[in-house]
Amino acid sequence: MNGSIKPEKTINIYEEMGDEHILTSLETPMREGAFDLTDEEKIEKIEAHFREIMDIMGLDLSDDSLRGTPYRVAKMYVQEIFSGLNPVNKPGVALFENKYQYNQMLVEKNILLQSTCEHHFLPIYGRCHVAYISNGHVIGLSKINRIVQYYAKRPQVQERLTMQILEELKQVLNTDDVAIYIDAKHMCVSSRGIRDTGSSTVTSGFSGKFDTEQYKKEFFASIQIPLEV
Repeated sequence: MNGSIKPEKTINIYEEMGDEHILTSLETPMREGAFDLTDEEKIEKIEAHFREIMDIMGLDLSDDSLRGTPYRVAKMYVQEIFSGLNPVNKPGVALFENKYQYNQMLVEKNILLQSTCEHHFLPIYGRCHVAYISNGHVIGLSKINRIVQYYAKRPQVQERLTMQILEELKQVLNTDDVAIYIDAKHMCVSSRGIRDTGSSTVTSGFSGKFDTEQYKKEFFASIQIPLEV
């Protein structure tokens, strides 16, 4: 049997994992030496491989419209939609003293979420809502958005993305009182497979005070999500 042809059993397992959106780790799976190459070297290699993919599909790479596509895709992968893989792109966060002594929940809602499904490399898009209760310090509001976007800019599973944002905010804010709610559509569901264009996926994470009914209700009320009992 040709070594490049996978057995049917293996193919079925791959398909099942992708369709069921199974994740294998709460950390983004990265190989050893993932950052040995510079961004420029990665772009060059991805460009060559993507050119080969387009050629295999039968596309005419001498066409003016397609000639630059391999480079554009490579640059987009490294510097844009997967830039969150590289820790050097992690947003710096400065804490400020909570001089107003505001001790209620602070909610940043409707944060635009754009990510990529790691099973089919198709878009995930939706909204993320974040809340926390100050432990004596606060961060700039835009930093919450940047943290969400940093973890979104990598191949993801929505459950993992939710927990990565939750744990990062707990660490940055030095508090357990954090809540995350994500409602997103997956193009791997709407454009292939079952082709369900109406459904969305909801995930949430609660810690500290937000793991109690009182604060959970207040959080859901603030983002206008009915809490089902």
